[in-house]
Amino acid sequence: MATDKVFPMTLAGKEKLEQELEQLKSVKRKEVVERIKIARSFGDLSENSEYDSAKEEQAFVEGRITTLENMIRNAKIIEESELSTDSVSLGRTVTFVELPDGDEESYTIVGSAEADPFEGKISNESPIAKSLIGRKVGDEVSIQTPGGEMSVRITSIS
Repeated sequence: MATDKVFPMTLAGKEKLEQELEQLKSVKRKEVVERIKIARSFGDLSENSEYDSAKEEQAFVEGRITTLENMIRNAKIIEESELSTDSVSLGRTVTFVELPDGDEESYTIVGSAEADPFEGKISNESPIAKSLIGRKVGDEVSIQTPGGEMSVRITSIS
């Protein structure tokens, strides 16, 4: 039997997933069922685009519910007290400057379930995070990204 993937996340990240799951189960699922019911009333299902669309949305919603339930069931909460600020690790925010131009960037390293680059949260499975985890302030790191190689110097860990 294969073991389920563990999803490391913060308590806030788990709570956000639980809220999304509750919304899907209590609101969205009912909306989709109602759309299907209305589309069925239009008659012939073989050429009924509203019915097809509602069934596709239902499949998406049910798939997302299954995914969220799995993530929540296999969540490993990252405890703040267990984290060190001596080196880059999951749950920590790392600030670095790109070399040689000096552009500064900050990211919080989170589990893949919480990743949201637009909020400055990157997955621990991303090329940047993989290269930075375990490094210390002052370390210069070469990072292989899909866009090419970049070099950075870590300026702070919080």
